Amino acid sequence: YRGYLALSRLYPEVGIRRFWLGRQQTVKSEYQLDQIFRMLVFQRILDPGSKKYSFEHRDEYFERYTFELQHVYRALTNFARYKEDFLYSLHQAVSERCGRDTSHVYYDVTNYYFEIDKPDDLRQKGVSKEHRPNPIVQMGLLMDQSGLPISYQLFSGNTNDCLTLRPVIRSIKERYEIKRMIVVADKGLNTSNNIASHILHGDGYIYAQSVRKATKEMQDYILDDQGYTAWGEGFRIKSRLEPRVIQVQDIHGKKKTFTTEQKQVIFYSRDYDLRAKTERAQAIAKARDLVEHPSKYARIEDIGCAKYIRNLNVDAKTGEILKDRKRMPALDLEKIEEEERLDGFYALVTSEMDLSDTEVIDTYRGLWQIEESFRITKGDLQARPVFLSVRDHIEAHFLVCFVALLLIRCLQLRTENSFPVGQLIDSLRRASGTLFEEDLYVFDHYDAALEAIG
Repeated sequence: YRGYLALSRLYPEVGIRRFWLGRQQTVKSEYQLDQIFRMLVFQRILDPGSKKYSFEHRDEYFERYTFELQHVYRALTNFARYKEDFLYSLHQAVSERCGRDTSHVYYDVTNYYFEIDKPDDLRQKGVSKEHRPNPIVQMGLLMDQSGLPISYQLFSGNTNDCLTLRPVIRSIKERYEIKRMIVVADKGLNTSNNIASHILHGDGYIYAQSVRKATKEMQDYILDDQGYTAWGEGFRIKSRLEPRVIQVQDIHGKKKTFTTEQKQVIFYSRDYDLRAKTERAQAIAKARDLVEHPSKYARIEDIGCAKYIRNLNVDAKTGEILKDRKRMPALDLEKIEEEERLDGFYALVTSEMDLSDTEVIDTYRGLWQIEESFRITKGDLQARPVFLSVRDHIEAHFLVCFVALLLIRCLQLRTENSFPVGQLIDSLRRASGTLFEEDLYVFDHYDAALEAIG
């Protein structure tokens, strides 16, 4: 029996039990939706595995579940059917219980791979975050300032990251009746169409801006020492108001151009500078070895080192290095020097002129929590690889993962963020008991996290 009691306390507090009991009357099934959903969520946190695996371990709880394996798969279809209503109900319950603030929301995209050979409408070949050749699905996740997930949406694996933001924001604002939100996202979502959408719908934004792909004028401004003020040890900051020309396409495909006022916040970190140089040194060492000993390498294994080599002829499909006696590879010293100039510098752009420079930076820094949420979902909750094939079942799988993430994040908040998620999950998993005789159990693990949870 695992330490799921804290989870079973949170589960009804955020309205999950109430929702599925309410839908039970419309489904009129021989199995209980709430029982199955509860078991799948708890298993996802405490002992993740396939749906069949979860069913086979249902007896490791004090409750006695009465459903059969076929009922689990049938229930998945109903979970997918009521997904949007359920997410809205969950949002309302979390807002009432935790006082959720949606004035600032964080958004990011990741993908999950499937162990299948042939793609379909949803599971498509795309740019995998884990550099795998498998078909994937894209997930856009929206999170509040406390680190609690708000909602998510799945997209086909070949959907570009930047195209996922607008449908998610539009859907959430309409359904959740949110008047205005400031969207915080990484530079991959920083496109003219996304910014235009924010402006036209009365929203704001804080985006990262690539300093290496910035205009020469902006790079000159970044490298100009004038205007910077110290902000703590090894950290300096400056900002300016700079108009941004945005070009978008209307519904008829015609391009329209307009200009909007934008604040650029530039900051330099000595720690980031040293980290960038350390990471690049490894790539340069590999590049130098390839240049000095080209016969050792038949293929290019490290894409990162290839950009520091001139005259390197590589087959784009196979990665094979094509030999050319007339063009010998050489280390690109100019490229290295160019990159080093911008080490340690970061840029943010925002529509929020009233926010101070430090407020913009502090707000953007909250984005790490959504990146951590993806690591939790893929690592601790083992959301992938996914072996399901039916679309409804896939939707239900990610809904279970989403709720598992929400509950463990709620538990982290209830323990005042004193423990990382991984430690909380590990403590709950180890809080198992041994049955000595009828109604007598001995629990043989206790630690600081369990004491705080208690």
